[in-house]
Amino acid sequence: MENYNKIFDPLKNGLIVSCQARGNSPFNSPEGVTLLAQAAKLGGAAAIRSEGVKKTEKIIKEVQLPVIGLVKSDFSDGTVRITGSFQDVEDLLAIGTHIIAIDGTFRKREGLTGPEFINAVREKYQCIVLADIAEYAEGLACIEAGADALSTTLSGYTPDTAILKELGPDYNLLKNLASLDKLPVFAEGRVNTPDQAAHMIVLGAWGVIAGTAITSPNMITEWYINAINKVVDKKNAAKN
Repeated sequence: MENYNKIFDPLKNGLIVSCQARGNSPFNSPEGVTLLAQAAKLGGAAAIRSEGVKKTEKIIKEVQLPVIGLVKSDFSDGTVRITGSFQDVEDLLAIGTHIIAIDGTFRKREGLTGPEFINAVREKYQCIVLADIAEYAEGLACIEAGADALSTTLSGYTPDTAILKELGPDYNLLKNLASLDKLPVFAEGRVNTPDQAAHMIVLGAWGVIAGTAITSPNMITEWYINAINKVVDKKNAAKN
């Protein structure tokens, strides 16, 4: 495979657990996400995906698994941006991050599109880059830019793909990129069940990255409550 790096070999057919916490989550601290990562390791996770420099640093030190690190910020329209500045990259490299996730979409940051930014990072730093993309064309461009691997992370989370968010995992994007056989392609984004993860492997995913369904008890609780409430509402409507 072009641009293949041996760090990805242990991740083949593996589960990477995204250990992130936001807002008022009791896990929203370096100690909290590290506990999530340790639990994921006990369950057999091949690697951890982590957001934030301090949180990522603690996971690297205490969990002893490969770590995909990133820094989240926002674009002007409020949509998420993944490791969008050279300073973010330098901060992640300084703590020994094994793989750096970078926004590979065509949206501009520091005057550069994602693929252009990745190309600049590869020229400026010695690091392994996982390009988070939302569309097929972005994946192609990131391959040309020198990314070491791709992930379907941002499908459904950019203005041009927002319609996909309610449709479950983007199986087609994963399948089309994996079929190129150029570099490792990871499935990420709304992979909320073991069956969905297994299907991604069938479609050619190098590995699967899952987060919310494993490490967000508050969100999982909401899923259960919403499902129960729908049934209750139907029952009540039938009585009236």
